[in-house]
Amino acid sequence: MRNNNENVPETDARERRILTLTCFGHFMSHFNMLVFPAVLLPLAGRMNTDMAEVLGISFWMYLLFGLTALPWGMAADRWGAVPLLLIFYMGAGLSGLASAFWIDSPAGLSICLAGIGFFSGIYHPAGLGWISKEIRRVSLGMAYNGMFGNLGLAAAPLLAGIVNWLWGPQAVYLALGCLNFAGVGLILFSPKDSVQERKKTMSREKDVSVRAFFILLACMMLGGIVYRGATVILPAYFELRNQGIFEWLSGLSTGNLSPNVVATSVTSLIYLLGMAGQYAGGWAGERFELRRCYLIFHCMTVPVAFLMSLASDIPLVMLSMIYFFFLLGMQPVENTLVARFTPKKFHSAAYGTKFVLTFGVGSLAVKMMEGVKVNWGIGAAFPMLGLVSLMLVCGITVLIFNTRNLRSDDV
Repeated sequence: MRNNNENVPETDARERRILTLTCFGHFMSHFNMLVFPAVLLPLAGRMNTDMAEVLGISFWMYLLFGLTALPWGMAADRWGAVPLLLIFYMGAGLSGLASAFWIDSPAGLSICLAGIGFFSGIYHPAGLGWISKEIRRVSLGMAYNGMFGNLGLAAAPLLAGIVNWLWGPQAVYLALGCLNFAGVGLILFSPKDSVQERKKTMSREKDVSVRAFFILLACMMLGGIVYRGATVILPAYFELRNQGIFEWLSGLSTGNLSPNVVATSVTSLIYLLGMAGQYAGGWAGERFELRRCYLIFHCMTVPVAFLMSLASDIPLVMLSMIYFFFLLGMQPVENTLVARFTPKKFHSAAYGTKFVLTFGVGSLAVKMMEGVKVNWGIGAAFPMLGLVSLMLVCGITVLIFNTRNLRSDDV
């Protein structure tokens, strides 16, 4: 056990302003990615095609969200986070408006969604690199940032479900574009000193293990497959498996309640609980050995993933709460490990490398979920993800074994 925050000052006003900018960016990056799963079934109905085919439209969005992370990270290390964040908001905002325009064209919508993924890929290497370089209590900063990412996860299905219910999928993407443009205003009207990166250097860089970083990358790649697969399938999974909840709520409602809005609302509740998981991960990362926290959080997801295939309605919701508490809660620990295993001046590039694997390779989970749905049915989705998590746990064990001689302060 260790305590990393002894004698470390609380965040100052400047750090709080940095966290304000990065937290909104994290909110929007995940909001942009999670709108599509929320309107997956409505789009299938609008296009009069199968859910699996519509799911495939999003592949390039998720692929570019990850694959562009490394070049964006290298650019952030060179020019700073703020110019990159401005490009993020402008590009994603324009792509969102274009998606609304091409909503009835599968090919056109796929291209516009790819634009959303391309520009949204800026945030993680730029924003997390900024936090790791500028915020003194890194685990706590990552926890707060992660909580707003989870808020984006929660808000996307809820807001998209409500807007779709009232005005349809086209209005959903109009709203997405406008929210991204709000980020431009937030940066432009922020106090000047909040967008100037601190020009200080460490007295020395900690020794880092190249082998450990590559093992960590392999673990994060598997984690990216689990994360993307779980988040892209969850709203549709709830819509198909929570019929009892929908019928009960329909009996209480006097209006024409939509199965999609019920499923997306439950999904939002799950992601809101994930905010508590993010805080718990940051709290644990400051007080206990990071590698073992990482192992424990992922271990907790494995049995729950298999149980989710057997459950529906309230039991399924309860299991999902546990699953996403730990799946999302490990992220501050993981992001702090990236900072510990890489030199400070390359932090944005290191996070870029991470997200190429977690979101780029992780986008293959979209195809994996499509194949699972076609060949075995949607009920097999979470057991398949559980098998990937089991491989991930083995990888973390290898990481711990290979870094057993490093000092606790370094990890």
